[in-house]
Amino acid sequence: MKIRLVNEGVFTTEEDINVTLTPPENGFYWIDADVEDLAILQPLFHMHDLAVEDCMSEEEQRPKIEIYEGHYFIVFNSIRFDDEEIFLRSLNIFLGKHFIITVTKQKINELRMVKPVLWEQQASTPDLMLYLLIDLVVDNYFTVADRIEAKIDKLEEELIMSTKKEHLNEIISLRSEILWLKKGLGPQKEVLLVLYRKELRLIGDDLQKYFQDIYENAVKVSETFETFRDLMGNLRESYQLSIANRANDIMRVFTAITTIFMPLTLITGIYGMNFGYIPIMDWEYGSLYMIGFMLALGIFMFYLFRKKDWI
Repeated sequence: MKIRLVNEGVFTTEEDINVTLTPPENGFYWIDADVEDLAILQPLFHMHDLAVEDCMSEEEQRPKIEIYEGHYFIVFNSIRFDDEEIFLRSLNIFLGKHFIITVTKQKINELRMVKPVLWEQQASTPDLMLYLLIDLVVDNYFTVADRIEAKIDKLEEELIMSTKKEHLNEIISLRSEILWLKKGLGPQKEVLLVLYRKELRLIGDDLQKYFQDIYENAVKVSETFETFRDLMGNLRESYQLSIANRANDIMRVFTAITTIFMPLTLITGIYGMNFGYIPIMDWEYGSLYMIGFMLALGIFMFYLFRKKDWI
């Protein structure tokens, strides 16, 4: 657990948690905690049992905002794209009048990224930090969306160049992740809608309007993922069409080969019959003539099919 006094973007480290119970003369306290620290923090800040339970739950929590007497409890999902896999990590926030408590199970990049932004904005209130932090979380969705778009473009190029069975697994997997992300964005938009529309005493009126900009960005991200979902559907259709075309090409070649050998099979079939006399059979070089004729016929049919673009 890290305790910081933030005043005009400048951080001062505190060692005693009891100091945070009294509002500072200037600035606010930022407590960056792990779920294990809730045993200490809950009685001090009168955290609701349900909020603590949500923080400690192993199940994925739905983004939401709960309004309690002395603080707000906000759950927001941070997104991360590592090694071609997408993760959502819960960012639990307790917002008070003179403090903000962030509780996480894993490392969240936005908590590291918000530090220079707080200094740049000369932040001295917890609601401003809440705005800056959530703004970073939503902006990161755009970054992930760009990477997903690049992955879709690459997959589309590979499908055009050479369709493989592995591509279908990639399409299904990526489409599932996109649908999963889109589903998770819905509740986050609801949280942002509350933050900028509802009268909240712990968030300044002037600052509350800025949450509308974050909400609009979240809507844009949601629409982007909706577009990605349609693109994945098109890619799947392209894959199936490519496989069908390849099968048709193979069948066309096999059909052409079979057609070329049909007259040759007919000739060999005739000369394989047990009749007493068949033309050319008594010629000295009859077999060579017939083989040459069959070869010429096969070559002629092959070039005829090539000219008509049948093979």
